[in-house]
Amino acid sequence: MEREQIRERLVEASGLPKDVLLKAAVVTLTGNFEVCIGNYRGITEYTDCLVRIQTKNGQIRVEGSRLQVKYYTNDEMKVTGKIDAVRFGSGRDEP
Repeated sequence: MEREQIRERLVEASGLPKDVLLKAAVVTLTGNFEVCIGNYRGITEYTDCLVRIQTKNGQIRVEGSRLQVKYYTNDEMKVTGKIDAVRFGSGRDEP
């Protein structure tokens, strides 16, 4: 059995939130104008049409227009603007 599968089963058996135990990113969308991202590591690219965020397990791409990082702390960030897509990837040479 793969290591990740074992870890996943342990998390499920514990009954605790996955984001806490696995340090997984938490993404909350409000309509198509706001996204909050928790448990991220850093911003790797920031333009008015793309915000690329590094997480423990890869990258999150927020695509759209007039994008702004409204705030960011060690735990959470908020991106606003017209959000067209939120994409998840491994972070390895993603376009």
